[in-house]
Amino acid sequence: MRPSSFRLVLQGLSVSRIQKFIPKEWKQSIKPVDIQSNHPPASYNYQSHELKVCTTDGEFMLEKLLTSLKEFVTQGQLLKAFKSFSLIHLHVSSPTYEVVLYPSSSLLVSCTNLKLLQPGKQLHAHIISLGFEQHPLLVPKLVTFYSTFHILDDARVVTENCNILHPLPWNLLISSFVKNDMFEEALVAYKKMVTKGIRPDNFTYPSVLKACGEKLDVDFGRMVHNSISGSYHDWNLYVHNALISMYGKFGQVDVARDIFNKMPERDDVSWNTMISCYASKSMWREAFELFGCMQAEGVKVNFITWNTIAGGCLRIGNFKGSLELLSQMKSSGINLDPVAMIIGLGACSHIGALKSGKEIHGSTIRSYCDVSENVRNAMITMYSRCKDLRHAYILFQSAEARSIITWNSILSGYTHMGQSEEASFLFQEMLHSGIEPNYVTIASILPLCARVANLQHGKEFHCYITRRKVYEDCLLLWNALVDMYARSGKVLSAKRIFDLMRKRDEVTYTSLIAGYGMQGEGQAAIQLFKEMINLQIKPDHVTMVAVLSACSHCGLVIEGQLWFEKMQSVYGIIPRLEHFSCMVDLYGRAGLLNKAKETITRMPYKPSAAMWATLLGACRIHGNTDIGEWAAEKLLELRPENSGYYVLIANMYAAAGCWSKLAKVRTSMRDLGVKKSPGCTWIDVGSIFYPFVVGDTINPYAQEIYQVLDGLTELMKYAGYVACDKFGLDGEALEEIE
Repeated sequence: MRPSSFRLVLQGLSVSRIQKFIPKEWKQSIKPVDIQSNHPPASYNYQSHELKVCTTDGEFMLEKLLTSLKEFVTQGQLLKAFKSFSLIHLHVSSPTYEVVLYPSSSLLVSCTNLKLLQPGKQLHAHIISLGFEQHPLLVPKLVTFYSTFHILDDARVVTENCNILHPLPWNLLISSFVKNDMFEEALVAYKKMVTKGIRPDNFTYPSVLKACGEKLDVDFGRMVHNSISGSYHDWNLYVHNALISMYGKFGQVDVARDIFNKMPERDDVSWNTMISCYASKSMWREAFELFGCMQAEGVKVNFITWNTIAGGCLRIGNFKGSLELLSQMKSSGINLDPVAMIIGLGACSHIGALKSGKEIHGSTIRSYCDVSENVRNAMITMYSRCKDLRHAYILFQSAEARSIITWNSILSGYTHMGQSEEASFLFQEMLHSGIEPNYVTIASILPLCARVANLQHGKEFHCYITRRKVYEDCLLLWNALVDMYARSGKVLSAKRIFDLMRKRDEVTYTSLIAGYGMQGEGQAAIQLFKEMINLQIKPDHVTMVAVLSACSHCGLVIEGQLWFEKMQSVYGIIPRLEHFSCMVDLYGRAGLLNKAKETITRMPYKPSAAMWATLLGACRIHGNTDIGEWAAEKLLELRPENSGYYVLIANMYAAAGCWSKLAKVRTSMRDLGVKKSPGCTWIDVGSIFYPFVVGDTINPYAQEIYQVLDGLTELMKYAGYVACDKFGLDGEALEEIE
């Protein structure tokens, strides 16, 4: 029985209404006909979908109606096309292949393209009523129609109920399942297809291989690969690209590379897929080498591969290389997309490349990418890390919607710069705006609590974390708590949290080792490091800084030398500048100044100002003015404007009794216009921190503070502590020396 919609169209149609619908130029060229007469239809060629020219008037009318339907379909006028379809059925007494197949096929395609579900379903019902639902011309179009609307159950029913041995309907169904991430259903459809005796072709395999890769179904993936190798089909580029991708998803990069190497021809997809395989396993050296070969062979690189390689450079710390690749990408005529911009901004953040960051900022504005939240957050982070908090805050303020990531970006910037008051204000503003902090927010705030010794806030965060089960296994937060207590000198509190943690990593151990080292408990730090090694937790370069620093603070020279050697030979960590700084400090504190000097002269890095200051301080303590003067000369070459370094040099001369040289230091400071900045500390008054400088009389709590200081001085004297003037001069004493 035909659907009601078609009955409504057909009822009440008179000859005059039909003639009114036909274009005027057609009516001039035909004679009136009896549309109810049953003339034999024009013979229909199935392959070409063309009607043969007929001589009778009725057949001529039918031909014109079919032509009209075709034109309406082409123009997207579906309502008129359906009216033509109704007239065709009214014109003939019994529907045949010739008057159903081509019109139905055209209308199905139009319903699919124009996203018209109900007319398409009604047309399907009409096709079923006519008995043509399994025709090879209509089945693929029905599958495509239902797949377009994601009604894949109906698409599956249409495919499974047809008796067509051609793989096209199955290919369409499997591809639709894969596009909708229904990988299990795709593999089930493939198995049914094979069970029915339908041979897969080169259009079947790419979708099936993708489904295997996404499902990580290694065994079935290999089975499909074997069936491809044993099939009669010719070698196909797309199938082998899909094989590379599948084995890459399996993590079998060697197998993927073997397929890649044996391919008689490759396109850009082949190269890009193989590079992505290496990137997914963080095999960046191989990815970079293959990228170089790709460029050498003149293969066009798409923006995805550019982003992958630039992102790889970012991951391994080659920040300049990442920016250079993005520059090459632009030179090759490819505009930076949001992903590339985020990569570039991340690289600028790490190396403080403010100028390059501003150039990328300009690109985001020109390409309208600055409205993207992810790009905006990356720009806020870039400006923050490049110490341009003003621009970071302007971007933050201009954001219409601020997510937790936006808040975290600006908060981490202020905490990174040590601006505790601003960070605290922003955090309170975030809470008042109704944004709940997440683990990243708290992890960025906790180090600030340790830095300003404001453990009250740190303890509040500790309680906040403990009360929420969602943070129970958040290692990042518990590591931050251990670090906070350790940096604040509360090593016992840090150790209690450490013992309660169910999972620990190298960061956990490093934080506690550093805490022990700062408290002078070197042996405890070494024992903890050995425990870490026994548990097969691999140390990183930060861990080794903590270990060497602990040895330095506790005078463990032999142990320090031993761990410095093992760092390279056993753990494969290449010493960085900070490791050599620890060794200089270790030798300097122990009075081994020649060893310290030798370390500086032999290391493969340019000494930093802090390293020269460390050596200078050691020379002051041990009275070695020869090496001290050498260090002082190098130090002032790097930082001639730093008043603290002049005081350090003056203290060395004062300790050695070289008063004439000390006077020269004062003269140099005066000539260069260098002034000694007053010492500053933070005083905790209730819930607020106040800065307090030497000789401060402006502070509203100055009188109370001086009373406390006088009391502390008396307590120190009573405890037996005696002020030592041997090693230094304060700022006032230095100014008096001419």
